[in-house]
Amino acid sequence: MHLLHPTLLLTSLPSTLAWGRLGHDAIAYIAQNYVSPRTETWAQSLLLDASTSYLANVSTWADSYRNEPGGEFSAPYHYISAADAPPSSCNVDYARDCGPDGCVVSAIANYTRRVTNTRLSRQQRDFALRFLVHFIGDIHQPLHNEGYESGGNGVDITFAGSERNLHATWDTGIPERLRGSYSKQQARAWADYLIRRIDGGVYTRDVGTWKRSVNVQDGLGSALTWSNEANDYICTFVAPQGWAAVQRGDLVSSGYYDRAVPTVELQVARAGVRLAAWLDALATAPSKRDEDEDLMGLDLLPEPRPLTPAQLKRRAEGYGCGCGEHEH
Repeated sequence: MHLLHPTLLLTSLPSTLAWGRLGHDAIAYIAQNYVSPRTETWAQSLLLDASTSYLANVSTWADSYRNEPGGEFSAPYHYISAADAPPSSCNVDYARDCGPDGCVVSAIANYTRRVTNTRLSRQQRDFALRFLVHFIGDIHQPLHNEGYESGGNGVDITFAGSERNLHATWDTGIPERLRGSYSKQQARAWADYLIRRIDGGVYTRDVGTWKRSVNVQDGLGSALTWSNEANDYICTFVAPQGWAAVQRGDLVSSGYYDRAVPTVELQVARAGVRLAAWLDALATAPSKRDEDEDLMGLDLLPEPRPLTPAQLKRRAEGYGCGCGEHEH
């Protein structure tokens, strides 16, 4: 994995983003609601942003960064290409599915390690935090944990009368039909709605279970748990009758959209709660300058093995979607 260059520009680029700006910002606002005052101070100091949107302001930075010169190495960190067989079998196998260039599971573990290591500059730790805010969101989107047709990017469907791909539909189509087109205000309103469901609604009883998988001392284990959890929805909600069935008819008029909404909202809520707990743990962790720690993250990668067909397809596409409409 890559050691970040400290002088890279922090520009904002395309809006074709994982979970979309709406989902990523909502996750960030949920996390901001639950982090401790100490964590808020820590994150604001690292990001040099004392605003009320300090996490939301960087929630999609990683999607812009991967398109910048020098940032291309991070493209495969947004997903893991599970070589499973939906709808009969859904699973993520880290040794099988995380390729030699890294994946979202290894990236979460590596940037968790980097963000508290003071061998790195403040800007490098700032970048590590930005990556964590984004990747913890990404890993909760089911299709970021699936290898078939580059996470559904190659599955053409009809959504509300428009032709698009399945991945883009889950990233942006469903959230924006539910809440309206993107704005910071819409993202905050969605976050507030989900916070009410977390604090005294349908999610309240489950919050403790959501947090049980949060262990910054085992970044790989936590991230792999989340990845398998999200991947399970490929079999139960994303393509429960197979990929061909999803391509028949309009996903709105067929009822697919209505069935998908609860899963989308659940995963956004989970991501926000877990991101807050993750950052709380990091903010209270002692700073370290471990000279033996591999800050490139190479020790986190699986043993080399032949690439799966899904990984070969991703590599041939330059780790993008290869579809023109939407990129990871």
